[in-house]
Formats: sequence, structure tokens, C-alpha cells
Amino acid sequence: MAMNDLLSDMLTRIRNGQKARLARISAPASKLLGNVLDVLQREGYIRGYERRDEDGKGYYDIELKYYEGTPSIKEIKRVSTPGRRVYTSIDAIKPVHNGLGIAILSTSQGVLSDYEARQKHVGGEYLCSVF
Repeated sequence: MAMNDLLSDMLTRIRNGQKARLARISAPASKLLGNVLDVLQREGYIRGYERRDEDGKGYYDIELKYYEGTPSIKEIKRVSTPGRRVYTSIDAIKPVHNGLGIAILSTSQGVLSDYEARQKHVGGEYLCSVF
């Protein structure tokens, strides 16, 4: 079955995996998902991930992160969807939960967290927010 929104699917798998206290989950692979996982790993929300190929299709094995039994991701939400794209300028990026969370943006300089986007002074598509 073809999926239209791989990013929403991966975010839901992460959310459900952490609710079920799973150590690892699997998600279909794409370049965008790999870049989002890079940001999540850089910011300390997941332990890591690796790509594997199976029957000509790529998958990411994502290792979830917990601190004293509680998930490191309390809330993860998709903001821009295929039916309603949300673009933001650098001045309009609001802190997520007073700066305790991050926003993930797809910019002309790659997929960045809101902090990195402010440093590089670029705006773009507001993909998701993580807290």
C-alpha cells in the first residue's frame, strides 16, 4: 500500500513505540526522514538509527531513548501536512514550550532545528514540533 505522508507515519510510530516502551521501532526510509532523524539524534531525542535494505526497500531501525523509564519525547506533532503546508520566516518561529522543545524546519540549507535555523538566519517549511 502506498503512503502519501511518510513523515506523519514515522512520527506516529515513534509516539506509539514510546507509549508501548519499545526499545526499537522500524519505519520506511526516505531522504527527508533520514534528515529529520539526524536532527532528533543531534538534539538528544533518540539514541540513534540505522538504515537497512530488505527486498529492495529501505527501512530505518530507530532506537528510542528513555530517561529513568520515561520517554525523552513527551509530545511530537506534525505541523505542515500535504494538504496544508505551513511556511515560516525566521522572525515568526516561536519557541516550543518556552524553548524546552524544538521545531524542525525544512529550509534551503537542509532540515534544521529552530535553533540552527535562527543561527543560519533561514526560514522554511515547519515540519513538526518536538517536546
